[in-house]
Amino acid sequence: MQIWVGLGNPGTQYALHRHNVGFMAIDAIAELHDFEPPRKAFQGWAQQGRIGSARILLLKPATFMNESGRSIGEAMRFFKKDLGDVTIFHDELDLAPFKVKVKAGGGTAGHNGLRSTEAHIGNEFRRVRIGIGHPGHKDKVTKYVLGNYAKSEMDALADMLGAIAGEAGWLAQGDDARFMSEVARRQQDVG
Repeated sequence: MQIWVGLGNPGTQYALHRHNVGFMAIDAIAELHDFEPPRKAFQGWAQQGRIGSARILLLKPATFMNESGRSIGEAMRFFKKDLGDVTIFHDELDLAPFKVKVKAGGGTAGHNGLRSTEAHIGNEFRRVRIGIGHPGHKDKVTKYVLGNYAKSEMDALADMLGAIAGEAGWLAQGDDARFMSEVARRQQDVG
C-alpha cells in the first residue's frame, strides 16, 4: 500500500485556492482511477483503490494545512508504512505555474504543510511539487497562495490535473522521471 497525500485546507471556501492544488490533484486521481468514495479516517478523508497493480490510499487531511502531519502520521502508523511509501502532492511557489516536478526529501521552503509533515514523519518522503508561481514579493505570498485561481487559469489547471491523474501509473510504479516527462508532454500537446 502506498499513501498519497494532497495538502490543502478543508472547506468549500478554500476549494479553488492555489494552496489547495494538492487536494485537487488527489480528487482528479480518485475520479479518473475510480477509487472508492471518501470516508472519514486518519483525521481526514481517505479513499482506497488501485492504479495498475499498486494499492493506494489517497488522503486529504482535514486538520488544516498547518497540522497536516498529524493525519499523515496516523495513516502511516495504521498501515505500518515508512517514508518511502508516502507521496505528498503540494503547491510550490518556486516553480512556474502548472509545472510539475517530483523529488524525494528536501527543505520545507516555508510551506506550513510540509513543515508539519516533516515534524511528524521526517523528511525523506516523495514530493509532487505543483507549480503555482511566485507573486514577485514576499509580502504578497500569503494573499497569493490563499487566493483563488483566476478564471483565465482554469483551462491550464484542468489540463495539468488531468495530466497528473492520467500519468499517475508512472508514479505508482516508482518511475518519477517518466511521470514528469509524460505530464509535461501532455501539457505541451494541449497548449
